[in-house]
Amino acid sequence: QVQLVESGGGLVQPGGSLRLSCAASGSFFRINAMGWYRQTPGKERELVARISRGGSTTYADSVQGRFTISRDNAKNTVYLQMNSLKPEDTAVYYCKAEILLYSGNYLDYWGQGTPVTVSS
Repeated sequence: QVQLVESGGGLVQPGGSLRLSCAASGSFFRINAMGWYRQTPGKERELVARISRGGSTTYADSVQGRFTISRDNAKNTVYLQMNSLKPEDTAVYYCKAEILLYSGNYLDYWGQGTPVTVSS
């Protein structure tokens, strides 16, 4: 059983900052890429940022220069530092981990989501 547990969401004023965390636990061989996605009502879930096991990063154009993704492989944890937040960043944020199981299968696991609201 693999679980991803997110934390760090909340209410923040425009221009403020939040840091999201997502920790993976359970029985698995290795975590490959990890990422953050977000979703608002009526819209598809979209990629915010992704980081490979080696640290290569990809960002959505809308967050480039404001958000920073990082990870701690020893702690099986991925972070998303969000600065200069805008109202349009309001969404439920989900983390995803691409996990190699001991069976040799790769599976994607998702967290439960953490809400972020940017409003004055």
